[in-house]
Amino acid sequence: MTIRHAAARRARAPRHARTLRSHTVLRALALGVSGVVVFGVASGAAFAARLTNNVAGLDLDDLVAAAPTPTTPPDPDDMHAGQAVNILVLGSDQRDGVNAEIGGAEEGMRSDTSIVVHVSADRSRVEMVSIPRDSLVQIPSCTLTNGKTTRAQSKAMFNSAFAIGWDNGGDLESAAACAVNAVQANTGVAIDNVVVVDFAGFQNMINAIGGVPMCIPHDVKDSYTGLDITAGTHVLDGVTALQYARARHGTGFDGSDTMRAGRQQVLIASVANEVLSKNLLTDGAQLMQFLSAATQSVTTNLSVTDLTGLAFSLRGVSRDNITLMTVPWAPARSDKNRVEWTSAAHEIWANIAADRPMLGQPEQPAGQEPAGEDPPASDPAAPPAAPETPAAPTPTETKTPGVDAFTAADATATTC
Repeated sequence: MTIRHAAARRARAPRHARTLRSHTVLRALALGVSGVVVFGVASGAAFAARLTNNVAGLDLDDLVAAAPTPTTPPDPDDMHAGQAVNILVLGSDQRDGVNAEIGGAEEGMRSDTSIVVHVSADRSRVEMVSIPRDSLVQIPSCTLTNGKTTRAQSKAMFNSAFAIGWDNGGDLESAAACAVNAVQANTGVAIDNVVVVDFAGFQNMINAIGGVPMCIPHDVKDSYTGLDITAGTHVLDGVTALQYARARHGTGFDGSDTMRAGRQQVLIASVANEVLSKNLLTDGAQLMQFLSAATQSVTTNLSVTDLTGLAFSLRGVSRDNITLMTVPWAPARSDKNRVEWTSAAHEIWANIAADRPMLGQPEQPAGQEPAGEDPPASDPAAPPAAPETPAAPTPTETKTPGVDAFTAADATATTC
């Protein structure tokens, strides 16, 4: 998987994201295309040279006034138009350079935040599913940039995939590719692109929109991150927002990663609301400026142009159709300090893979029947039906903050 800084030129498609055809077919296709391109370029260059020799040149640089700049820039193009897009967003705890100044210097790199972002083909829905780092999953074998191949693992922590790639490959490409492999193997969702956000990148994103308004329900304080906020409505700058997103210990926190994931989702929803309220997605020039600033410390296989086109195509999305949740989980039977996904997770991943609403089709309002169907006839002589008794939840089901889905509109409605 080729990963470059977002400002780099358009990147090629990820190597490890999907297996589209056999290597033999791909090689034959690549050779054929290469031959046509090389021949075409060679012939075209020779023809252009002949024309150049036949035409006398004109130098008008100092004679013609500069053309006026268009007041309305052209709309950015969405390179994935008409196709669903699945993006894996990884939060990196890289601790060198400016990141060491933020979080303290440490060797190695881990990813404790992982979110699968699904953008529907018709660009009407954005769905985000957080994957707890402590999820026990299958880690498939990973091929690294140095040619090494790692061993598959059973019931390993999900965030170990990123660590395995980094520790054995020594670079971000290996780490991100191994994380993609783990997501695809356990969800069945094909990942198209990857975005890795480090501490500095997250701060830049928040500062690029002028901070994010947040309702803090109670006093929170965490000595590990330096967080110290009183209850109430605050506009969090980049530093404070990062502290809030990272905090797990101290006042107001239970130390769990799942509670932190739920808090991160509310923060992301608040950022989405701020972007929509400022109409950043409807102004191509303003959107390009925002993404250029926000992605200075972001690493991805999407160029800024591709990001801009995708974001601009979402300008009509409703807050009600931006949905966030944590994959349904329960305490692992083998280790109470780990989690495992429940059966409900399978349906969510299947819906995302098929580009259906991840929570299924909305229920019909009471008293309404699906279009084209007649209501069932009732038998007046039949005794009244007994009221249904709600089924008791199975022992593997759980209700935890951040697990239940909510929308960006729900986050907007939250008041202190």
